[in-house]
Amino acid sequence: MFHFLNIPLQIDTQGNAAKAADSVSKDVPLWEIIDQSNAGIGWLINLILLIMFGYTIFVFVERYLALSKASKGEANFIDRVKDKLAEGKVNEAKDMCKNSTSPIARMLLKGIERIGSGAKNESIAATIENTGKFEILRLEQRLNFLATASGAAPMIGFLGTVVGMVVVFIDLQNATSLELKIIAPGIMTAMITTVEGLIVGIIAFMGYNFLIGKIGKVVYQMENAALEFMDVLNQPQK
Repeated sequence: MFHFLNIPLQIDTQGNAAKAADSVSKDVPLWEIIDQSNAGIGWLINLILLIMFGYTIFVFVERYLALSKASKGEANFIDRVKDKLAEGKVNEAKDMCKNSTSPIARMLLKGIERIGSGAKNESIAATIENTGKFEILRLEQRLNFLATASGAAPMIGFLGTVVGMVVVFIDLQNATSLELKIIAPGIMTAMITTVEGLIVGIIAFMGYNFLIGKIGKVVYQMENAALEFMDVLNQPQK
């Protein structure tokens, strides 16, 4: 009797199934997402941020290895140098410093080379201090890039956001109908470049502060070595 009522029900069920099938999300590869963010000059911003990211990683790894090597040094190096100087074996102390690659050794070498040349202890201390400053500058090389990238990368990403929104409005102006695929490239440019800029900025900021902490440790070791070296020179001659 009510058999005809099944017909609309079947049609509606099929329509819901079709809608459900259309609403299923698809997994989009990361490279496709980045490719969609190249609208306008988005490709240029992506390229700049990619280069900054690569160089940020390079600087961090290179400086980390260099600072780890500088802070490790040789066991009891300063004590052995002090013993040689206390025994009057200046040439042997000089050779020890030449055979070492640590910044402490290069700093002490400049001071040892002035022993016996008639230079006063104040002059030797000034030489060690100036050499120490030069060694610190060597330790800090390329760190200014990390400091710059930590602030510049998010700003470049924000530039990409503005560019993406401009692309959206241009596409809307030229479109005859409002569809998601029309505004998607501009929105992807705005979002992806922002994320990329923040990632580069965060990594650069954290890497910079981490390396500054390691440099502070090396500076403390250099200052302690310089003080111990001057203590040996200021000891009264026996």
